[in-house]
Amino acid sequence: MQEILGVIWPLLLMFAIFYFLLIRPQQKRQKQVREMQTNLQKGDKIVTIGGLHGIVDALDEDKIVLKTGDGSRLTFDRQAIRDVNKD
Repeated sequence: MQEILGVIWPLLLMFAIFYFLLIRPQQKRQKQVREMQTNLQKGDKIVTIGGLHGIVDALDEDKIVLKTGDGSRLTFDRQAIRDVNKD
């Protein structure tokens, strides 16, 4: 019995370390990104995953229309938004 505990204990410890160092921070980041994408509003300055900077011109459930610096309008999926600029 003690030999089994001696084998299982390090495995459990490794799993706990793996969870707190890798899995949990990734889940927190994914939750923050989902909240940011859900809370987008018209007029927000955003950056897409591809690095395009623009201003939200129109929104619906799945898509966002961005107005770029030269006045053109581009349509993106909501999931393509990486960040909202606060300035």
